[in-house]
Amino acid sequence: MTTETRAGDRPHGFDSAYTMAFQPIVDLARREVFAHEALVRGTAGEGASEVLAGVAPRHRFAFHEACRVKAIEMASALSMASRLSLNVMPNDVAGQTECFRTAMAAASRCNFPIDRLMFEITEGERVEDLPGLAAAFRTFKRYGFTSAIDDFGSAYAGFELLAAFQPDAVKIDMSLVRDIHIDPVRLTIVKGFVATCGELGIKVIAEGVEVPEEVRELRALGVDLFQGFLFARPAVAALPAVAWDAA
Repeated sequence: MTTETRAGDRPHGFDSAYTMAFQPIVDLARREVFAHEALVRGTAGEGASEVLAGVAPRHRFAFHEACRVKAIEMASALSMASRLSLNVMPNDVAGQTECFRTAMAAASRCNFPIDRLMFEITEGERVEDLPGLAAAFRTFKRYGFTSAIDDFGSAYAGFELLAAFQPDAVKIDMSLVRDIHIDPVRLTIVKGFVATCGELGIKVIAEGVEVPEEVRELRALGVDLFQGFLFARPAVAALPAVAWDAA
């Protein structure tokens, strides 16, 4: 499989070729990769925001669907053994099941195990139908995929989303992780949140970690899952090596 999309294969309303990069989420306690998050990139090196700027709003859902399918195809071609984390917008899920069905169909076609799919709800928009979102995830949990809330603490959903829907994992936004070892306020907030997740049986992932001191402080709070440049930067069309001893 090629990493570029032919012009005829591009989603309607999108003008540039795109590919996917992968960044690992590491489990330091087990010393293994918990998941690889799929991140859209332009084939000329453009970042996600620049790529998405080229997609008309009315075509965003189709483009997100195409990205998830491409990520599954590439993960299979790369023989990914970990979970594959796919981003979903909450209002693309609430009250409908198309994104789950499309991903599962792609996984089946590519012989990628459905129970290794991980869906991350991003906090980039206000959730219009929390009960519908929770119901959609409950309906499809029987297929065994992992659910997660991304960027917790950065935007709209926060505790309102967590109260309505308890996922398998929550990713603490980098704004709370940054300098946690020298910021007692961030430390107190995260400590309480980790305790709450522990009581609910939810795994906590710290994202955006860049220095060993952040990791050590978070591990002392009971966090074992990490994502950030300290361990590996995203790699386009490849699975990057993990710097296990960086922390």
